[in-house]
Amino acid sequence: MKTAISFLALIALIAVAAPSVFAAGESRLPAPTDGAGPCTRFTAGSVASNPTDLFSKKGVLTVSLSYNTETDANGRTLYCFTTPDGTESPTLHVHPGDHLVVNVTNNLPATVDASALRMTTSASDVCGASSMGPDSVNIHFHGTNTSPVCHQDDVIHTLINSGDTFRYDLKFPKDEPSGLYWYHPHVHGIANAAVLGGASGAIVVEGLEKVQPAVAGLAQRIFVIRDQLVAGEPPPGGPNNVPSWDVTLNYVPIPYPAYTPAIVKIKPGEKQLWRVVNACADTQLDLQLQYDGHPQTLEVVGLDGVPTGSQDGTRKGKILKQTDIFIPNAGRAEFIVTGPSKSVKNATFLTLNIDTGPDGDVDPQRPLATLEKPGSPDATAQLVVPAVSGAPGPQRFEGLADAKPTTQRTLYFSEQVLDQRDPTFWLNTEFFITVDGATPQIFNPDNPPAITTTQGSVEDWTIENRTLEVHEFHMHQIHFMLLAINGVPVPKQQRQMLDMVQVPYGTGAAPYPSVTVRMDFRGPDVGDFVYHCHILAHEDGGMMAIIRVLPRDAGWFGPYGKFRTLFASIGGQYAERTAAWCVNGRAAERNRDYGLEGAAATPTLLVRGLMFLALTGVLLAIVVS
Repeated sequence: MKTAISFLALIALIAVAAPSVFAAGESRLPAPTDGAGPCTRFTAGSVASNPTDLFSKKGVLTVSLSYNTETDANGRTLYCFTTPDGTESPTLHVHPGDHLVVNVTNNLPATVDASALRMTTSASDVCGASSMGPDSVNIHFHGTNTSPVCHQDDVIHTLINSGDTFRYDLKFPKDEPSGLYWYHPHVHGIANAAVLGGASGAIVVEGLEKVQPAVAGLAQRIFVIRDQLVAGEPPPGGPNNVPSWDVTLNYVPIPYPAYTPAIVKIKPGEKQLWRVVNACADTQLDLQLQYDGHPQTLEVVGLDGVPTGSQDGTRKGKILKQTDIFIPNAGRAEFIVTGPSKSVKNATFLTLNIDTGPDGDVDPQRPLATLEKPGSPDATAQLVVPAVSGAPGPQRFEGLADAKPTTQRTLYFSEQVLDQRDPTFWLNTEFFITVDGATPQIFNPDNPPAITTTQGSVEDWTIENRTLEVHEFHMHQIHFMLLAINGVPVPKQQRQMLDMVQVPYGTGAAPYPSVTVRMDFRGPDVGDFVYHCHILAHEDGGMMAIIRVLPRDAGWFGPYGKFRTLFASIGGQYAERTAAWCVNGRAAERNRDYGLEGAAATPTLLVRGLMFLALTGVLLAIVVS
């Protein structure tokens, strides 16, 4: 969106406090600008050091995280996850097959006016708290192929409110790809504010060196790139090309207009593995490394947590050589860099300008870091990739390229401006992701699934963009293979396993820009989860929907039985639990009908009762026969 209107209208509803019970980060980190508060931020031009690393032992990593908030000197609301010793946003290292246990305590101030700012969830779907407010939080373990059930990666119904503690216990599959993932809040309606405030961190599933031996023994850098409001909130664009959002590198700000870069230490000619998370709520990245103005070759070894080229049955990764790497927000890239020679005078890590469309954000070119050689002696802490210790095991997505699709679907992104007096104001826009032929609906946790499929299926989805700005498609719980862009098959080396892909913008008229992807439902994950645009302002505005994956033999009864699935398709009158903040900061329409497609009016209780009895009779007849 052109105007980067902040979520301050939303955040102002929260009584922000700045508790000071946590210490600043470890001593090896640069001096913070707000050491008294829980959410550590550094001064521009600081060294971007790796976040603190926590490693699993004997198959388990247990970590306690406190969810905090404070306000910085520019009036921006910050959010963060900290450990009991005050370490912020640690990187969580696990192995395939491990358990990740996360005990989350919500230390946000409680909502002042519970009657006005809370909504009650369906009792049958409660996971954690039974009501939702601006103090709520949960965690999405982005990209992981973990279960969508309660206490694992359920983001639809999990709520942790002020003062509550909730225990996650994720079981990583034994064939989980080795690579880079991340964690962040995912409460619908306030996800953008939380991620924009900085509440996020990296997850590394170890073992990349087994699939890609080229990384063995290399020093590795974990870079988490986040965005935040531009101080003073100047209008984006204009003659000064003001960005919609500022960005930070491991909490070192690169603020407009000076764009003072962070500092990264690397020895001349040294090879390092850089693992980069685009943890921005709304900002796209196109990464490049320039030495004296010349783009350098980056050796890509992983995208979105999957070693590149590793799923073709050979169980060997393939290196992709590129001079720039586009990473949509929420995407990840892992690549080998070579430090500048002693003759290089200016070594810069930067993001290039990105055209997001006439209605899109302003994402200009700007530096992220300057590369410098370490001092003598080198005091920089090194996280080193282990030596190869064994052969790679089975790869989770093997055989997908040759699998025969069981279903083909078309979905599309669309938007609707509610108030033409100010069409660029995000509060005046509704956002949708819709199965072609269905009626566009704003996301609500009580919506029935927009798509139902069965475990073991392989589906080809074409996702169209019918708007004037880019959208970033994300699927929870599984990955997909990129097949085509605008109907044109992509080269073999681009047929990578991803959980994020950008859908280009168009003119708003057919033919619409599109991507075609192959969805892999052959894994163990069943249940309800979501897919959405990962520009979180769009997701909060309604651009999300539910998919239900049924077990291979669901039967007639049970939580995913045929009876429940067929009855859910009838829908009914869901009174939305509205509040001034719950849908993109806007009071949602009450008593919206989420029933059968094309229904002209909300069915009455009598009509719905008759429909229920009719369906029951049909099902009984089928069972008896």
